[in-house]
Amino acid sequence: MKDSEFFGHVTAVAPGKVNMSLRVGPLRADGYHDVATLYLAVSLTEEVTAAPREDEAITVSLSERSAFTDVQFQDPESGETVTAAIPLDESNLAHRAATLLRQRLGHRRGVDLTITKNVPVAGGMGGGSADAAATLVACSALWEAGLSKEQLAELGSELGADVPFAILGGAAVGQGVGDELSPLLTRGELHLVIVPSNTGLATPEVYRRLDVMRGDAEVEAEEPVLDPDLVRAVSTADAELIASLMSNDLQAPAVSMVPSLEDMMDVGLVDGALQGMVSGSGPSVLFLARDAESAGQLATRLEDRTSVWAIPVSGPAPGAHLLTHRPGE
Repeated sequence: MKDSEFFGHVTAVAPGKVNMSLRVGPLRADGYHDVATLYLAVSLTEEVTAAPREDEAITVSLSERSAFTDVQFQDPESGETVTAAIPLDESNLAHRAATLLRQRLGHRRGVDLTITKNVPVAGGMGGGSADAAATLVACSALWEAGLSKEQLAELGSELGADVPFAILGGAAVGQGVGDELSPLLTRGELHLVIVPSNTGLATPEVYRRLDVMRGDAEVEAEEPVLDPDLVRAVSTADAELIASLMSNDLQAPAVSMVPSLEDMMDVGLVDGALQGMVSGSGPSVLFLARDAESAGQLATRLEDRTSVWAIPVSGPAPGAHLLTHRPGE
């Protein structure tokens, strides 16, 4: 008996990610940038439950267990801080993922999607992409599509550059716009502390700020290339070497938009982090620790000193997968 038959629903989880390095090339004619990045899936996950409907509707709701339900942005015109709720309509990536999958399958079955958000919203950790990845896996199982992870990842690339990685997980080099993945064979585990920000950043705005800053400084962007020593260090979980090689071209524009990020990174380094960096387009900050014990101690010190929420995580974490239910659970 399938889980969907026994429980009437299917649940999948997908990991958030950090970029241990993110190099950004020049602005392309199509408005995008080529990147060279090193993705690491972490143990902070999104959860999506898919339940069948009798009609053709697709609905999206947030679970009461969600750690994040909205995000604050600074209005560029007024300078005021505004709170934006997570969209639950057709613009939500989970909704778009279910819609895309059923179009490919050639049916009109409806589904209720319930998301438990544990990855910061608009925080540079791919939370929306993880929602899409978990939705594809859950709906594929619910609708008995029989698609492999590789097929789902190819489908997910139509939704966003980070979706294929959220499906595959682990660690990978990303090129193109980030969706051309070369998985890494890894041994060992890395330990980090994630500090979410109470202010969100829109990824396109951060890239635009980078272009402006480069133009003002008359810096010509080069084609992005990853440091091969960093790739080897991540593969072997050499935390101290990684700390010396981490880099993020989007950090400077993110800090220019949220200056408090620089102070937070300084605090983390004083409190024992091997290195601190803005995660992706920000504004979440990641700190690299020597081991699990060090990560736990760092998180406690950060919370005590700054009253922030500091979350110890590990990686590489597995990609999107179904949660296994057993009768009686």
